[in-house]
Amino acid sequence: MPRPRPRVLLFDLDGTLVDTAPDLARATNALRDHHGLPALPYPVIRAQVSNGGSALVTLALGLEKEAVGHDEARTFLLEAYGRALAEESRVFPPLDRLLDQWTAHDLLWGIVTNKPRAYAEPLVTALGLSPGALLCADDLPVKKPDPEPLNEAARRLGAEPGNCWYIGDHLRDIQAARAAGMHAVAVGYGYIGEGDDYRRWPADLWFDTAEALVAALLDD
Repeated sequence: MPRPRPRVLLFDLDGTLVDTAPDLARATNALRDHHGLPALPYPVIRAQVSNGGSALVTLALGLEKEAVGHDEARTFLLEAYGRALAEESRVFPPLDRLLDQWTAHDLLWGIVTNKPRAYAEPLVTALGLSPGALLCADDLPVKKPDPEPLNEAARRLGAEPGNCWYIGDHLRDIQAARAAGMHAVAVGYGYIGEGDDYRRWPADLWFDTAEALVAALLDD
């Protein structure tokens, strides 16, 4: 290990802990179908998933956030997603094994996401996950890259920020972790946009694959 083993693991949700892109892609293409448009290729949608519902609306229909019709389209997309948000979404393997072993040793972990609780909580429940803390976009007045959601998760777990790893697949995750005084861990297997080099983010550690991350944490 390049640094001491963390006492607490905190994860971003979409693209870091859980592969939610298949279900979000289906909802995005449902929006396009509603407007008489052909489906977009899955890889095109996958690269935008971490940017949230508004970004998916812009991708699907070309409507920027301030454009007339954007809010209505976003509501349609999110309602379509909410009706089937865990059909194909899965924990990235072998992170499921990591969590099993982590909790078996009475170690703590949590999730800090910019996903609204109305979608994050049922997804986490459907996947059988039991984080010690779940902080969502609407739980506090601020969200990532502000560090406060990460700090609040640490407080709820009774942990010092310096003993936590925050693991994410977006620059804002790394910015939030550094501002919170946590070890910032960037992963390259998530929803990285075209031309975005995650190894250029100001992280403490970088892992290309989920397997590499798990091997480091479990000393495989």
